[in-house]
Amino acid sequence: MDFLLSKMQTDIKRAAREFAVGEFTAVAREYDINETFPRKILDKARKLDLVGLFIPEKYGGPDFGYLEQALVMEEFWKVDPGIGQQLCSVSFGAEEFLLYGTETQCQKYLPPIFNGNAIMGFAITEPDAGSDTAAAATTAVRDGDDYVINGNKVMIGNGTQGTFMLVFCLTNPEAKKKTGRHSILIVETDRPGYAADPMEGKMGLRCSDTASIYFKDVRVPQENLLGEEGNGFIQLMNFFDRSRAYVAAHGLGLAQGALDMAIKHVKGRKQFGRPLGTFQNVQFKIAEMATKIECARNMVYKAAWLLDQGKPDTRLTAMAKLYASRVAVEVVDESLQLHGGYGYFNDYDIERFYRVAKVLEIYEGAKEIEKMIIAREILGKL
Repeated sequence: MDFLLSKMQTDIKRAAREFAVGEFTAVAREYDINETFPRKILDKARKLDLVGLFIPEKYGGPDFGYLEQALVMEEFWKVDPGIGQQLCSVSFGAEEFLLYGTETQCQKYLPPIFNGNAIMGFAITEPDAGSDTAAAATTAVRDGDDYVINGNKVMIGNGTQGTFMLVFCLTNPEAKKKTGRHSILIVETDRPGYAADPMEGKMGLRCSDTASIYFKDVRVPQENLLGEEGNGFIQLMNFFDRSRAYVAAHGLGLAQGALDMAIKHVKGRKQFGRPLGTFQNVQFKIAEMATKIECARNMVYKAAWLLDQGKPDTRLTAMAKLYASRVAVEVVDESLQLHGGYGYFNDYDIERFYRVAKVLEIYEGAKEIEKMIIAREILGKL
């Protein structure tokens, strides 16, 4: 086994770090407070091939892999999770095109993400269908050559800023199996009947666009069906097997960023006449934090690497998402504790990191869902 990154991967990681430090640092706190969408930073990231790294060159993408995507997300989240989240979400759902899209669909929708102003989103969650995605009730009914969509989605990334959305819809309610009732449709956001309201006041990730979406008799042609009708749930699960690998890197980056802040603080802050870092209890905390992060890093990198080898591992990806998210919560908490009262004020970045951490155990598969997946993979269907 070779645990070393290639020169190319090291260069990508360094470029992502330099970009994040240079572009995020001065504005991150302001953007978080004012819930500012980072449009200019997004445009720069496109030009530097720092979005959608797993998308092939023939579709306008950087043509790297999921590991490279994870490396970039790790570096972005070390510096600012809110901007990092938005730069990740611009291509969120592109895996569905690569797995199930026609060549025509891929050529139409993916290149503008990189050479235009396209922003995509994936509308899955509903008021009464969060972790239970098979309960999604937004309908898409065939009418002539079209589907007519009606329903409501909530907590959707890029709902107000996106140019098109993938929408998880109920198309086959009569199917006996719940897993055969849904489909995924491509919906341009300028279609009549599409409306979105920003969901403001989030605890964290405040500069990333999150919205409630409403569909009222939105018509899309049947050619906007992505994959097979009634296969949407299976397609969604295969998407999660990929996206969770680099979303796990969000937790990894957040934890590493929090540790870096803690190290800087305990080296510089003095109590009882000497630096905090000289106290054994503080040293033990730093050691434990670093150990947890290293374990998470190996798990995240392996899950992403297996995807690039064409060997997705559902169990490992769920483990990586579960563990990296938990490590982020624990390390950020310890880091703020080491900052003492200073960490409670937004003059210090750890305050912003603390507000973000918990969402990692909620979105992209709540921690309870990840545990269910892992257990099912180990025990089989009982």
